[in-house]
Amino acid sequence: MSLCRRDFLTIAGAAPLTAATAPARPVAIAKVDSYGADMTAALRGMFDKLGGLSGKVRNKTVTVKLNLTGSPALKFQGRAPAVTHYSHPRMAGALAHLLHEAGAKRIRFVESCWGTAGPLEEYLLDSGWNVRQLQAVAPGIEFENTNALGKGSRYIRHAVPGGGMIFPSYELNHSYADTDVFVSMAKLKDHATCGITLSMKNIFGITPASIYGDDAGVDEPNEKPEKGRVKVCHLGERQPARVAAGERDPGSSREPEYRMPRITAELNAARPIDIAIIDGVETVTGGEGPWIKGLALAKPGVLLAGYNAVSTDAAGAAVMGYDPRAKRGAAPFEKCDNTLLLAERMGLGSADLKQIEVLGVPIQEARYAFRRAK
Repeated sequence: MSLCRRDFLTIAGAAPLTAATAPARPVAIAKVDSYGADMTAALRGMFDKLGGLSGKVRNKTVTVKLNLTGSPALKFQGRAPAVTHYSHPRMAGALAHLLHEAGAKRIRFVESCWGTAGPLEEYLLDSGWNVRQLQAVAPGIEFENTNALGKGSRYIRHAVPGGGMIFPSYELNHSYADTDVFVSMAKLKDHATCGITLSMKNIFGITPASIYGDDAGVDEPNEKPEKGRVKVCHLGERQPARVAAGERDPGSSREPEYRMPRITAELNAARPIDIAIIDGVETVTGGEGPWIKGLALAKPGVLLAGYNAVSTDAAGAAVMGYDPRAKRGAAPFEKCDNTLLLAERMGLGSADLKQIEVLGVPIQEARYAFRRAK
C-alpha cells in the first residue's frame, strides 16, 4: 500500500513544508578502515566540518540512543554484535570524549533493550562492552534502559505534529524529554521491513515495551516486559496499554511495510534527532540482524554525521548504492514505503542529494554497494 490521500492530508496539517522547501543540512563523510583506528580523531574532523560540537552541547544534557537491536545472545557467524549489527563501544567512547571535551554537562546512553527492563549496563556487558572503560571517558556518564519507567517517575507524552499517521502521540521514558540534545547513533544496514535502517529507523526503538510491547499491560504499563513490539507497532494486532493514545484508525493497513515506515517518521517528528551518526565501519548486508536469512558481512569503512537526520540518512542510502528518493517498488523499498520521503513530506528535512552539501569524502568515493556485496 502506497502513501494514501489521508496520509497526505495528515502530513499537510503537520507542516506546510514540501519536498522542495524542507530544510537540507550538510552531511560529513569520512573513511575509517577499522575500529582500531583513531575514532575520536575521525569524529572530531567530521564535527569540525559541520561547525563544531561546542555550540550545540556546551552546558547541556546530551542523550545518545544506541542501536542494540535483538538479543545479545544472537550473533552472526559467532562474531561480536558490535562488528555486525550493534553500535560499537569504540564509537560510543569516542563520542563521549568529544561531548565532554565540548562542554556537555551530562551524557546519557539509552536503548530500549530487547526483552528486558533490567539495567542497560548489564545489557551492554552481555553484549561484550567494557562499561567501566566507557564510564572512565567522561565523569558521570549515565545509562538508561528505556523499555520501561527506569529511573523516571512517569512517562512523558510526545505529540506528533499534525496528529500523526498511525498514532497521534507516544508515551516515552523520561530520558527522551529530560535532555537538551538528542543523538541517534545508528549502524549502516539494510532492513527486511523498512528497506534500510539508519539514524531515523533507530528511533523506532525508543518506544517502551512496557506500553507498546506484546506483553504490555491492557490498562497500565507492564514494568517487567519480556517481549518486543511486534504485535503493536509491526502488525497492529493489539493496541498499546490504555495509558497511551490508541491508533488514529484501527481499520488502517496492518501490513508492517505500511506501518513501520510511518511510525518511524512520526516518532522522528515527535522526538526530533539533533545529531545523527551512522557507523558503517563494519556491518552486515541483507538485513538488520542475525535472525534475517541471507545476511552477509560487510566492511564499507565509512562514517557519516549530520545535524539533520533526513539529510544524513539520504547520504547514507546513497553510500549504500541506493536512491534515497526511490518510491515503493524500487530498491531498497521493493515492499515498503520510503521513510525518507514520508519524513520529508512532514517537513523534517530534505532527502534530495542535489540540495545536500557533502563535506569530506564525496559519496562516490565512499560508496559500498550493498546489493553487490554478498
